[in-house]
Amino acid sequence: MPRRLLQRYMPHPETLRRQRSLRFMSHLIGNPALWVLSRRSVANAFSVGLFSAMLPIPFQMAVAALGAWLARANLPLSVGLVWITNPLTMPLIFYGNYRLGAWLMNTPAREVPDRLSTRWIAEQMADILPVLAVGSVVTAIALALLGNLVIRLIWRWQVSRSWKARRRRRRETPCEDDPL
Repeated sequence: MPRRLLQRYMPHPETLRRQRSLRFMSHLIGNPALWVLSRRSVANAFSVGLFSAMLPIPFQMAVAALGAWLARANLPLSVGLVWITNPLTMPLIFYGNYRLGAWLMNTPAREVPDRLSTRWIAEQMADILPVLAVGSVVTAIALALLGNLVIRLIWRWQVSRSWKARRRRRRETPCEDDPL
C-alpha cells in the first residue's frame, strides 16, 4: 500500500492534540498505536470506517473513533471513511439500504411520493426504521468484510510487486566483487 501517500494526507497527531475542541480526547489521540500505517491497521480502519458509514445514526465519526480504538485500527482513516455518507450521498445510500432491508424482510418497500417532505418521512418512520436498520446492518457488515479483504489483497500485491522490482534491480546492477 502506498504508505507515503497515506502519510502525506494524514494529519499529525500533535496538531490534533493542540486543538481546543479535541483536548478532552488528547490522551486517545496521542496514542501512537492509532496512527500506525500497517497492513492490519489500515485494513481494520477500512472495516471500522465503512461499517460506521453505513449506519443511519448520528455521531458516526465518534462511533468510528471508538471502533478504531477497540480494533487497533488507524484512527484518521476510520474517521475519514465515514464521510462516504456525506450530505450528498447519504439519501442514495440509505435508500439503497432501505430497499435491501425490504427485500431481506420480504416486505413491500414504500414508494416515495412525488413531493417528498419531512412530514411524510415522520409519518412513515415507524414502518421505515426497522427495515432501514436491517438493510444498513447487512450492508455495513458486507462492506466492512469486503473492505478489509480488498485492502489486505492490495497491500499484499503491492509488497509482492516491490519485492519483484527489488529482485530485478539487484539482477540488473553488477556486483562489485563479481569478476567479469
